[in-house]
Amino acid sequence: MDRQQEFVLRTIEERDIRFVRLWFTDILGTLKSVAIAPAELEGAFAEGIGFDGSAIEGFARVFEADMLAKPDPSTFQVLPWRGEHPGTARMFCDITLPDGQAAWADPRHVLQRALDRAASVGFTFYTHPEIEFYLLKPGFRPGESPEPVDHAGYFDHVPHGTGQDFRRAAITMLEAMGISVEFSHHEGGPGQNEIDLRYADALTTADNIMTFKTVIKEVGLEQGVYATFMPKPFAEHPGSGMHTHVSLFEGDTNAFYAAGAPYQLSPVGRQFIAGLMRHGAEICAVTNQYVNSYKRLWGGGEAPAYLTWGHNNRSALVRVPMYKPSKGNSTRVEVRSLDSAANPYLAFAMILAAGLKGIEEGYELPPEAEDDVWSLTHSERRALGIKPLPSSLHEAIGVMEDSELVAETLGEHVFDYFLRNKRAEWDDYRDQVTPFELERYLPSL
Repeated sequence: MDRQQEFVLRTIEERDIRFVRLWFTDILGTLKSVAIAPAELEGAFAEGIGFDGSAIEGFARVFEADMLAKPDPSTFQVLPWRGEHPGTARMFCDITLPDGQAAWADPRHVLQRALDRAASVGFTFYTHPEIEFYLLKPGFRPGESPEPVDHAGYFDHVPHGTGQDFRRAAITMLEAMGISVEFSHHEGGPGQNEIDLRYADALTTADNIMTFKTVIKEVGLEQGVYATFMPKPFAEHPGSGMHTHVSLFEGDTNAFYAAGAPYQLSPVGRQFIAGLMRHGAEICAVTNQYVNSYKRLWGGGEAPAYLTWGHNNRSALVRVPMYKPSKGNSTRVEVRSLDSAANPYLAFAMILAAGLKGIEEGYELPPEAEDDVWSLTHSERRALGIKPLPSSLHEAIGVMEDSELVAETLGEHVFDYFLRNKRAEWDDYRDQVTPFELERYLPSL
């Protein structure tokens, strides 16, 4: 037994932990959980906890259903919302087959494979997400319009406001679990909030995002509001993104930094962006996986609908943030397409794979877009060679299914299941007769 496992067992005894929740996600990023008694934990570390993989969406076929959830002791945290006596803790799990091989259906393993590939060429991948979400008044029903908890705007300070009380409670809970928060504020939409997590390696960040979503939902229940990560709940207000700052390090050195270069961006950084430009449409179904995601991307404002990059351009897919002269290691790029409903394990794996491809193949970075891309005409964009992201889930699926990069990164099992699931979602959406159609056509046709 290693030291981390010993620490977990000792902490459980000292803090009177009665339940240990083992967490993992399905392919779409839905959190799964099984609780075990502390007495079973030593066996779980050694052998894993068996479960029926065929009962988890997309995990396995019936005749190969047996799987094991093996807890990762480095992810151990006590859950602060469950009360202290008796306590409840959680750990994320790696999913394996009975013979000990990693399960290809495990999204965490997909990201670990991508990180291992980066490590094989000397890189560590760091990420810093800005997670947006809406707070709604409870009690709305499907088909009814949701009502936000306030009508404040960007950076607004609302005395005794629900949003700031909510953010304070959520941040307190996150930090009690060892998840550091950098910023928090009211966002541009009514009831919309943003909380930014500190930089960490991509696997830790993905685990933190899954914990973050759970914490936000729990605080919402405690405070009598409904928190949603739906990408675009209001047609007339901004969607909820998950802009993610990314960088590659070689040891302690930021591989994106080059003193004196434009924006202090190294050739490696430029090639990484070029990879995102070249493959951005292919990975879009993963970073924006729902029908509603495309209402955000194509809803105008600061959402990126085109394959562009820039420095101060917040309509671009990739932005190079302002350089701080005394902090070369802070050089990074911001990927603005992700929404907060994405599966972070798969999304980070695809961003890393696209960037690495650009580095390996030496892609040339196209000129940056200096103008607001939304303000240009279609002819102007075409003359500048600016290509669009997919405008619908259906289009994104079509681009993804022809992508060798996505198939290789996700693995055959996840790739095939993801496409099947998304085609079914599109078919369900396509069959709907929407309020828009009834309102526009019924009176006149």
